[in-house]
Amino acid sequence: MPIVFVNVTDPVGAGYVASLAQPGGHVTGFTSFEYAISAKWLELLKEIAPRVTRAAVIRSTAAGPAGPAQFAVIEAAAPLFGVEVRPVNMRDADEIERAVTAFARSSNGGLIVTASNSAAVHRKLIIALAARHRLPAVYAFRYHATSGGLISYGPNTTDPFRRAADYVDRILKGEKPADLPVQAPTKYELVINLKTAKALGLEVPPSLLARADEVIE
Repeated sequence: MPIVFVNVTDPVGAGYVASLAQPGGHVTGFTSFEYAISAKWLELLKEIAPRVTRAAVIRSTAAGPAGPAQFAVIEAAAPLFGVEVRPVNMRDADEIERAVTAFARSSNGGLIVTASNSAAVHRKLIIALAARHRLPAVYAFRYHATSGGLISYGPNTTDPFRRAADYVDRILKGEKPADLPVQAPTKYELVINLKTAKALGLEVPPSLLARADEVIE
């Protein structure tokens, strides 16, 4: 039976396909993320909060290679922005709270919350911790910013479903999933929460506001 998946983080690592370019079996679809954009989070953090010189990168230990891969991209970009980065694992709520609280004891810190199911599950806690410790934070998806997070940059989560409909149509017309490459997101969105920026005492640069797809006031 042909299968078209949507918003899978690492289909190769999960064993769904042999490779992104040549799936090779009866499964194909659309990934939820492209690791290369991880450096953009660090860039945005520095742009919205120039004083930041330290960033805790909150990543999931249950996301397979995704967490380390995202951190590796951020770590490689860190010297360009003069920011020291350190990984923070999110196995459970207690670990997140302990790690963020300890990190916040030193000044000029910020958070980068990478893309994972754990970040979605614990988003209220992470956003609350960022507010409590006055840490500027960048998130991977729009729902973080609409829930009170400072700024988010990541793929539109509904667009892959529209694109998947085309693959389903092509398969029903006779094409094989093995011949349809797995595709990465193509539509990204930048969301800024001005309420949170004001609470943190941050002045959002006009150039950043001009690039935003959505501004929450």
